[in-house]
Amino acid sequence: MDWNIYLTPLLQGAWVTVQLTVYSTILGAITAFVFGIGKLSGNWLYRGFSICFVEIFRGTSLLVQLFWLFFALPLLGQALGLDFRMAPLVAGTLALGFNIGAYGAEVVRGALQAVPRSQFEAAKALDFTPRQTLRFISLPQAIPEMMPSFGNLAVQNLKDTALVSLISLGDMAFRAEQIRNYTQDSTTVYTILLFMYFGMALILTGIMKLLERSVGRWRAGRA
Repeated sequence: MDWNIYLTPLLQGAWVTVQLTVYSTILGAITAFVFGIGKLSGNWLYRGFSICFVEIFRGTSLLVQLFWLFFALPLLGQALGLDFRMAPLVAGTLALGFNIGAYGAEVVRGALQAVPRSQFEAAKALDFTPRQTLRFISLPQAIPEMMPSFGNLAVQNLKDTALVSLISLGDMAFRAEQIRNYTQDSTTVYTILLFMYFGMALILTGIMKLLERSVGRWRAGRA
């Protein structure tokens, strides 16, 4: 058996999967904080937009979101005389990032609301502004509580990247299907793919654990 037929394309796809995972996870984290904080904002416009965003991306299928961004949005842009076309990597990053960010926003909101009420009363007594309270009181206590959930979402995001193969982005799942069509050997190629995803998930879990410990030490240093 010529293992190069299997491993070379899959490793090329793995690099695409890594890029997609990193980009979308970063975008998802930013999205989670922006809209998680927004759901608690005193500004009704910011709060309303945040609620709509989160409910739309949590309440619809990731696959539909991906197809809409890649296929439907350019058609809408064409009707408006605008160019909304985007590369598959960009569409995949946006769909995955916004989707995981919508779920992450609920994690952020819940962690912020779990901060003891006495902390806010103390901040008010010190004449902190809402922004200062968020920066110096709420976030330092809430972020460590978010980390385990963020770790789970990051791993889920890695697994969801397989969907981008449906818009012809050459990730691991796309390469695996190409190899299967060429060799007609589904068992071997998908067994290799299974272990590759598992290995990447273990690495990502380890990174998130290290990050969680770092955040815990940072919180202890501020205490």
